[in-house]
Amino acid sequence: MMIPAIRSVFHSVFLRTHHRPKMVNPALCLSAISLAGAAYQATAWVVPQVRVASISRAAVTAKMSSDSFDETRAGTYSVADQVARFANAKEDGNQRYLDIASVYDGGDLSGKRVLVTGGGRGLGLELTKELVSIGATALVVCRSSSPELEKLVGKWNVYSGVDVTDTEEVTKAIKRVKNDGGALDVVINNAGYFYDPKETVLGNSLNFEEQLKQIDVCGLGPLRVSAACVQEGALAEGAKIVIITSQAGSVEWRSTQNKDEGGDYGHHMSRSACNMAGVLLSEELRSKGFAVILLHPGFNRTEMTKKYEAIWDIEGAVSPPEGAKRVLYETIKGSMETTGQVINCEDGLRIPW
Repeated sequence: MMIPAIRSVFHSVFLRTHHRPKMVNPALCLSAISLAGAAYQATAWVVPQVRVASISRAAVTAKMSSDSFDETRAGTYSVADQVARFANAKEDGNQRYLDIASVYDGGDLSGKRVLVTGGGRGLGLELTKELVSIGATALVVCRSSSPELEKLVGKWNVYSGVDVTDTEEVTKAIKRVKNDGGALDVVINNAGYFYDPKETVLGNSLNFEEQLKQIDVCGLGPLRVSAACVQEGALAEGAKIVIITSQAGSVEWRSTQNKDEGGDYGHHMSRSACNMAGVLLSEELRSKGFAVILLHPGFNRTEMTKKYEAIWDIEGAVSPPEGAKRVLYETIKGSMETTGQVINCEDGLRIPW
């Protein structure tokens, strides 16, 4: 049912003119509805109806007209256009965006047991380094180890030979993690895979096997690891499950970021699958008190993004150590209040589905 204020608006605007429908002024209707939404803003947020929720959003962003408001560009969410997003941050002097060290303090993770998948290279390795530096016990699940990694976290804290596409390997590793040192406070699902060649239909360059591999690693991988942690009782009370996803999984943003060209089907589909798994997991685990935090780490200068090296500067790509701090900053902030949301680690704002 409609809340009283909105029902009243509908009565006053529509019922008085139901016998003269052609004379209803659409602009008047929209203004009236927005006004009612503003008056009952708190109620509108919790009413499980799309129309009522959108009225509340319009009230919050009253300075933007209903015709120009677009979640892919701004408002209550992050900005889809990466170049514009970075330019806006510079123009506004947004230190949260431009210098994460100005707001980051990893102290809340000190003394915590944190598991990182894919923690032997790239962003995962930087996350592991940062965790060690702030006093957390970092444990790494990876396919292959290295002397550097074992020296960093200790040989017995590296669980190598584990592919996140192999359910049996994952389950065995999580059992060992629990038996070796007890429950985990945070699990960071970082392992990922990115197929380098650009996939297009018109260029006849689709690779369906690679698409399935990306979905298996990026979509099902985090679900396998997280499920094993829950089923094996490896999570401490109030533990957080972090899933490193990507803005590439936003369907809504494709009309901006892939406008008129599409492409990279496996990459985008795998991240959308990842997001769906994360949202469903957040709902299933809500009663257990485990927050599921989905994070777009931002644009980082890693081997995985090297194919985009030409646009690193204009789009504000940062070094892996800085990217790691962004991820851990949002990991600390994440809670049951934000469980199931996709957050952009660059600005801390939501990314739409």
